[in-house]
Amino acid sequence: MSQIKPEIRSRAEAWLTDVFDEETKNEIHNLLENNPKELEESFYKNLEFGTGGMRGIMGVGTNRINKYTLGKNTQGLADFLKKEFTGEQPKAAIAYDCRNNSKELAKVVAEVFSANGVEVYLFSDLRPTPELSFAVKYLDCHCGIVLTASHNPPEYNGYKVYWQDGGQLVPPQDKQVVDLINSLEYSEVNFDAKQELIHEIDTEIDKAFSKASVKNGSFHTSASAKENLGIIFTSLHGTSITLVPGVLEKAGFTNVNVVQEQKEPDGNFPTVKSPNPEEPEALKMALDLAKEKSADIVIGTDPDCDRLGIAVPDLNGEMILLNGNQTMLVMTWFLLEQWKKENKLKGNEFVASTIVSTPMLKNIVESYNVEYHEVLTGFKWIAKLIKDHPELDFIGGGEESFGYMVGDFVRDKDAVTSTLLACEIAAKMKEEGSSFYKKLLELYTEYGLYREELISLVKKGIEGEQEIKQMLIDLRENPWQEIDGEKVVLIEDYQSSTARNLQDHTEENIDLPKSNVLIYYTEGGTKIAARPSGTEPKIKFYISVNADLDKVNNHEKVNQELADKVSRIKKELQIG
Repeated sequence: MSQIKPEIRSRAEAWLTDVFDEETKNEIHNLLENNPKELEESFYKNLEFGTGGMRGIMGVGTNRINKYTLGKNTQGLADFLKKEFTGEQPKAAIAYDCRNNSKELAKVVAEVFSANGVEVYLFSDLRPTPELSFAVKYLDCHCGIVLTASHNPPEYNGYKVYWQDGGQLVPPQDKQVVDLINSLEYSEVNFDAKQELIHEIDTEIDKAFSKASVKNGSFHTSASAKENLGIIFTSLHGTSITLVPGVLEKAGFTNVNVVQEQKEPDGNFPTVKSPNPEEPEALKMALDLAKEKSADIVIGTDPDCDRLGIAVPDLNGEMILLNGNQTMLVMTWFLLEQWKKENKLKGNEFVASTIVSTPMLKNIVESYNVEYHEVLTGFKWIAKLIKDHPELDFIGGGEESFGYMVGDFVRDKDAVTSTLLACEIAAKMKEEGSSFYKKLLELYTEYGLYREELISLVKKGIEGEQEIKQMLIDLRENPWQEIDGEKVVLIEDYQSSTARNLQDHTEENIDLPKSNVLIYYTEGGTKIAARPSGTEPKIKFYISVNADLDKVNNHEKVNQELADKVSRIKKELQIG
């Protein structure tokens, strides 16, 4: 008992009032008596909005995902909608993924909205996140919510907020909404649902979204090329099973094998350690099936179907996993080529990516005389670019963390349409006697061979949070001067919005919102970014190195040299 800090005890005991249900109160009594450490983790702070909305471990407490924390979010959002759209009937669309409790939590969100006079369109069953983004615009809603924690472990869930344009909540509305939420007491949350304001949605939106996906992801590939492409697909127990196989079939891809053991949606993700297509282990079953079927491409999506991982045969016919940067490079090149062939490049188009993604993308985009825009991490910033620049046509965009968006009919990363796009590219390349992988190597010979690596250091709990803060403070107060024998020439600090040139000792302003990100550039073209994850207890380091590649056959040699360079950097900076 004496181990519990007074402020933690006070916050926990506030949850023992009649505002909260008996089950919640019983659990808090249990924590008070038997688990002070867990009690502290549950109550030491309020859950905060990060790059992908709000994510957290499910359980009781202010720092957990539960009906009360999400109810409070929704109450604040409902209050904001009524202030922002005076005289209108506010409308909200709600979707949820395969995670444990997602359906029940989505129902709570719907009930709180309806209790506050907001008309609700609730999907009847689990759906991919990009379909929610689409539904917000399709149904002319003021906002949208999706209950998901993307690829986080099974104990997590989350709450992502979308706005009228189908993009996630961004400034200035995000701060206004968060301030409103923080000003509320739990006793002010209205859970008294008005069922007449809650409408179930399903097949109409599915059909409209599938049709739009096929339209945006198809590029005049011949029927025979589509039929000749052997595809292995896994939903990793997630929502993509509801749409991706059907979209591929509608687009004419008939040779699709789904990994049956991972087909059923399941929030416990029983066949994988992590349902993250960035992790090679997650795609093992799909790769085994690909070998058995002699497939041409393997695609796996994360639980809410906004990210995709791809494997394709290398020059020796062995399946190789591509990283998010590599997939993005080939997809963007392909889209630019198609727009060029169709004479659609008029000088007002743009492609977007993030500050921690590969610098190589800029080289490709600008070679087509298309504008390249860089934003902070998170697709909400790409969606904001589209919204802020209606005079420009958005071709596509992506980020290193395995997300891609084709066109602007959806305003978030979209693994449904991107899966179709990947298959279109693979089919066309195969028909032309090339391959997805060979095209990537050819791009390297044209624009330089870039090798990227992400290092994620997990730092859990209160102590971990402090450790991450201190690491970034140290990097600011004692910046690296040299990396692998190369002088650091530029340091970008997105928290102070300054870019400091160490050669001529000048400073420039960074015209992006403030964010806790540091990026180092060396005289040899090495780039290293450091940032805390906005959705997980991690600090992330993004390393990018590059070299010239004179011909495809030298790829392995030069790539190994770059791999060795990355290893030296990790050891030198003690981040590996």
